[in-house]
Amino acid sequence: MTRNQRLVYIALLAAQAVIISLIERSIPSPFFFMPGAKIGLANIITCIALYTLTVKDAAKVVLIRIVLATLLGGTLSTFIYSATGALFSFISMLFIKKIKFLPISLIGVSMAGAVFHNVGQLFIASWIAQTFAVMLYLPVQSVIGILTGLAIGITANYLLKHVDRLHYYMYLKST
Repeated sequence: MTRNQRLVYIALLAAQAVIISLIERSIPSPFFFMPGAKIGLANIITCIALYTLTVKDAAKVVLIRIVLATLLGGTLSTFIYSATGALFSFISMLFIKKIKFLPISLIGVSMAGAVFHNVGQLFIASWIAQTFAVMLYLPVQSVIGILTGLAIGITANYLLKHVDRLHYYMYLKST
């Protein structure tokens, strides 16, 4: 893949993630008992980026998504919570993906990312509130994270097969 193709691919993934984030923000939360909880549909794009790009380029996709989604309809607090959750999620997904002695599928990587996204957000919430009582939400959010991570992982796994085919055809066309 040429440099320009790589940059266009990063931009396309980031744009898709921003659009998905904005659409998801306009949908009422299915988790009425957890204020601010979302399914995390933009993490489909994060999973695809992790499996098709270098770590540095996948991190760019995540950073661009967070910054643009915040600029297009967020606040400073949404940026702080999103950035912390994304950082925890990205690092955990990367770590889980790199474990060679225990091969974990994209679905497992997604589930870990969803749980650690919640851990990151609760961590920053407890820091802002100056109390660890916020962490009492962790068991419930972990169950929700596992379920949403499963759904996101299955979707990303399905789409990744099509992205791989697209990469193959782009490669054939460019040679």
